[in-house]
Amino acid sequence: MIGLGTYAFFWQHSERAKRPMSLIDAFEATRAQGVALFQICDYAPLDRMTDAQIADAARAARALGLSVQLGTKGLEPERLERFLALAEAFDAKLVRGMPYSDAFRPTLGEAEGILRTWMPRYEAAGVAFAIETYEQIATGDLVSLIERVESPALGICLDPANVVARLELPSDCIELTAQHVKNVHVKDFAFARQPGWVGFTYGGAAMGTGLHDYRHLLHTVRPRERGVDEIVEHWLSWQGDAETTIRIEREWTRTTIEYLRSTQ
Repeated sequence: MIGLGTYAFFWQHSERAKRPMSLIDAFEATRAQGVALFQICDYAPLDRMTDAQIADAARAARALGLSVQLGTKGLEPERLERFLALAEAFDAKLVRGMPYSDAFRPTLGEAEGILRTWMPRYEAAGVAFAIETYEQIATGDLVSLIERVESPALGICLDPANVVARLELPSDCIELTAQHVKNVHVKDFAFARQPGWVGFTYGGAAMGTGLHDYRHLLHTVRPRERGVDEIVEHWLSWQGDAETTIRIEREWTRTTIEYLRSTQ
């Protein structure tokens, strides 16, 4: 299923927006585009929301016919417990995770021990935990970690754009992770020359215009045959003013949705 994530609303949520979009606003904007899945991923206000506010947001999602997924950074036990409770509140069946947070950077061995302890609880709740491919950990090491833990709840959130910072090829990342993918983050990416032709900037691009061979991902991972959701997000840099930046962000979202629907 196609979904939108909070990174598709990055600038609309930000304080730079004239009226920053709330979580429920984002839910409504998602349904307005005919999309029935939303991933609340690395959304800082979620950590500050009261139980009543969370219940209100969950009710709003259900009223809109919107399924919800969650996303966080870090493997602290209290974080894993918190997001399992949030998954119950939102009827979420997937939490996107990352090995490290600002406060906690476990070794791979420590991460394995934590996941072995916690994945049975996620299994029992029917919630998948998908660790994102990222430059902080080599893709091969991430795959080995998943395979050692051997939990049906544990898998990978595939974002091949991230691993370029490790000098890994996106295509290699896709092929290494394919059998373990439980979630896909969809965004295009490209290099651009810096002014004066000294160095490069690596950033986002409108879907279908950059370097991402998404058809290779579809052929290799087969997300639609396997029921793996595709979550739209962007790497859009600030465009000089809020109006322009938000307009482009919304255009990129429409472009990505249209691209994904055209490949079905």
